[in-house]
Amino acid sequence: MPTGVALRDAREQLFDAAERILLRDGPHALTSRAVTTEAGCAKGVLHRHFADFDAFLAELVLDRIARIGDQATALRESAGTGTVAGHLAGALTDLFGSVALAIVGLITFRDDLRARLRQTRPTGVPMLAEATAMIVSYLAAERELGRVTADADVDTLALTLIGTGHLLFAGREGVPPEADAVHRVVTTIIGGALREA
Repeated sequence: MPTGVALRDAREQLFDAAERILLRDGPHALTSRAVTTEAGCAKGVLHRHFADFDAFLAELVLDRIARIGDQATALRESAGTGTVAGHLAGALTDLFGSVALAIVGLITFRDDLRARLRQTRPTGVPMLAEATAMIVSYLAAERELGRVTADADVDTLALTLIGTGHLLFAGREGVPPEADAVHRVVTTIIGGALREA
């Protein structure tokens, strides 16, 4: 790696390398050596920017959680357009078709990482908790617009959608479920909460 590379560029390069390893080989293959080799840089680069490998992994998780915030904003802004089921199916596919599923596996796999994340996120599973909040926010917006019934329990619906979505996408070895299958599951879960057009 050339000298003088900005910290953010090095961080992103390392994060992207870790993401590729996670998606290709799983959490057991994620080591500092594997990350720096994948990123094409010296091992010292990682340790120059992070206190240790678990600090690197924690920052990776937090960076990817921040991306859910961007997705949540876009989803909430889509309220009142298209179909509720279509937006939710798309959100689940975007979420679980990305590195989020691998990140959940990483958090489960590494005790030290989980303990470090518990310092700032004492409840829930990081990634899944933020994804649930994203769905709650969207469903609440649709409820305010009258497209979801006033008595709909958006918290329970969101938990059910995230849990089911996780199970639907997990263990598929890079082959996501068909779009129709995702849409069918979403429609089944939220069907009773939708107002007739």
